[in-house]
Amino acid sequence: MSDIQTHLFVIFGASGDLARRKLLPALYRLMQSEEVARRCYVLGTARTDWTDEQFRENAREALRDKGYAEQEVSEWCTRNLYYQCLGEEGNDYEGLRRRIEQLERHRDLPGNRAFYLSLPPSIYRSAIEELGEVGLNASPGWTRLVVEKPFGYDLESARALNDHVHQYFSEDQVYRIDHYLGKETVQNLLAFRFGNAIFESIWSRNHIERVEITVSESLGVGGRGAYYDQSGQVRDMVQNHLTQLLTLTAMEPPTSMSATAIRQEKVKVLNAVQQPDPATDAVFGQYEAGTIDGESVPAYRDEPDIPDESITETFAALRLNVANWRWQGVPFYLRTGKRLSAKLTQIAVRFKGAPVSLFQESGQPCIPQNAGCEMRSNELLITLQPNEGFDLRFEVKAPGGSGKMELETQQLSFSYQDAFGPVPDAYETLLRDVILGDPTLFVRADEVEASWQLYAPLLEAESPVHAYEAGTWGPNEVERLLPQWTSTARTGPSAE
Repeated sequence: MSDIQTHLFVIFGASGDLARRKLLPALYRLMQSEEVARRCYVLGTARTDWTDEQFRENAREALRDKGYAEQEVSEWCTRNLYYQCLGEEGNDYEGLRRRIEQLERHRDLPGNRAFYLSLPPSIYRSAIEELGEVGLNASPGWTRLVVEKPFGYDLESARALNDHVHQYFSEDQVYRIDHYLGKETVQNLLAFRFGNAIFESIWSRNHIERVEITVSESLGVGGRGAYYDQSGQVRDMVQNHLTQLLTLTAMEPPTSMSATAIRQEKVKVLNAVQQPDPATDAVFGQYEAGTIDGESVPAYRDEPDIPDESITETFAALRLNVANWRWQGVPFYLRTGKRLSAKLTQIAVRFKGAPVSLFQESGQPCIPQNAGCEMRSNELLITLQPNEGFDLRFEVKAPGGSGKMELETQQLSFSYQDAFGPVPDAYETLLRDVILGDPTLFVRADEVEASWQLYAPLLEAESPVHAYEAGTWGPNEVERLLPQWTSTARTGPSAE
């Protein structure tokens, strides 16, 4: 972190939940050394009528809740945190500009600024415009704008928002954040694939039967009901999180590890994916009341702020085809939902089986296409949560002297926590990259638009939404896409 330049980190929506739970703890961890802390100052801003000290006390409480030492937290908040109210209407950007300039003079800062929009999506346009109108889109140093997802509501709105952003900020100033890309295991996909020839050499249709990407949650919509019911699972999870995992899994080797080269290959994947047919390539569901971990949970329509007649999907399963030389004919299955059986984020790669099975009870070899010829395929599981790591499932001979050759599935496992200790929080990784000016893990404008375009048929179709019981793995209708999901019973590298 010694190459961090002195700067001011401005958080819009600083009195909100994201700032308290994620942003302030991540910034605090980044600034643990005295040297770094004296180069990084934070200015919170929102409509809340707080003073510097009130903002600092709110931050102290948030950091104490995370278990950090009282004295170090208090010193950091006093030295590094400031606050500027945007007024009751939230439009006093002239006052914000003056406060920024005053702080830069006071702390002898060179004019490097990062603006983090922790705001409702409906406010993005006005906040970006106000920043530009008062001249905060340029500075004596560098200026970076961080925008939370969702970036747009559909293809048309995403294009309009990109155009609006580019009126005031150049593309190299914009950091569209998807916190899934900050996870160590997601980043390690690049190292795993392109640093290990044993896997990259078989990473194609010649050896892989299918790929499954699962992002499941056991929680419901919580306090996000009003927002979520206007969004649904395709917009909330598929268009961003699952699509990012898809592109990193399917991309070609980049010409270098530069941000431009990596993001270029991700866009190529999106351009190669055939648009899914809502009638044959998608299944949607909505959870009913059920039981999770022994606790009864309500149906989606009984959640706060959800209309009684809502048909918003809380579950989505898709089958996609990447129509290029590497992947043609290999189905990519995407599955995500709320109130499912377990919290799990995982990529399951199922390899093709051997062309002939030698280990049958009859002692005679059999061919997989023939009825009654059972074979188990090797599988690679890449788990992002809850226990980050990799597992490779393979067949071995079961011990015994009966004379029969019986095979048993075993696995080689790698756990990040066991090898390296606690894994850094995704926001810590991403905020560091914003400060360092590394856009590799952020989403480019054309990538956003290509993703929205891919799912346009699903968003426009009036597809049926099937009921499923909370605590299960989704509606029964999902079996018409894939009868047996590899990752259903898997919750991490330590699972049996």
